[in-house]
Amino acid sequence: MTLPEGNPEANAPAHVTPVEREFAAPPEPSPVSPVFDELTRARTKEIISLYPQSRSALLPLLHLVQSVEGHVSQNGIRYCAEALGLSTAEVSAVATFYTMYKRSPCGEHLVSVCTNTLCAALGGDDIYARLRTHLGSADRPLGHEETAGEPGTTGSITLEHAECLAACDLAPVLQVNYEYFDNQTVDSAVELVDALRSGERPQPTRGAPLTDLRTVELELAGFTDEAAPVDETARVEGPSSAIESVRGARLAEENGWTAPAMPALPPVMPALPEKK
Repeated sequence: MTLPEGNPEANAPAHVTPVEREFAAPPEPSPVSPVFDELTRARTKEIISLYPQSRSALLPLLHLVQSVEGHVSQNGIRYCAEALGLSTAEVSAVATFYTMYKRSPCGEHLVSVCTNTLCAALGGDDIYARLRTHLGSADRPLGHEETAGEPGTTGSITLEHAECLAACDLAPVLQVNYEYFDNQTVDSAVELVDALRSGERPQPTRGAPLTDLRTVELELAGFTDEAAPVDETARVEGPSSAIESVRGARLAEENGWTAPAMPALPPVMPALPEKK
């Protein structure tokens, strides 16, 4: 099956008037990359059926595409556009806005190092710098969203620096396929990626047992791996909070502290100055 050449937007139909549209012949089906098999198409229909407006299914559909391809290719953009009746420009705008959607092939694992303020100050910048040279070389450090190893193969790693990962109380942190590894050091981060490269899957500090990026993308789309031999409910279970994160709530419980009740009436607001 051959896809259109060049810019997909150039293949979009020209503007037609309502009269022309009424008497026009039905459009021919647009070609879609054969990488999206019948199972993917069935899952696509299932996702779309969950939403009153089909275009609302775009985010999980992009995750589904990423679970198949390991990234969101131009074929994936076109597939989503055709499934939802959108232009490829509309789909591209979403896929390039959210950083979870990758436009180049990813490794088996995605390693995200938080380099926002607190993590950076406590060692996140040092961790990221060390992993860049460890996964690349001193002469050619690995860049943001670059992959060490052949994308998709066992032990391949895509490295990225991330903004806040919402775990400042456990800084510095990094994630592997969006599962947390807290209180990291340069040495522990190097040990972690070495374990991943050798095919191991270390247990995250919090969250579900580690799998691979494509499996996680499938779960984000709303599905589980039907061929997986383990109980999927048990697979996604795991501690989601740390002692540090809930310490304030525990202190309040131990001391009988409660938040003040909401006032019966809203507070009186100062009058606004008259417009002149």
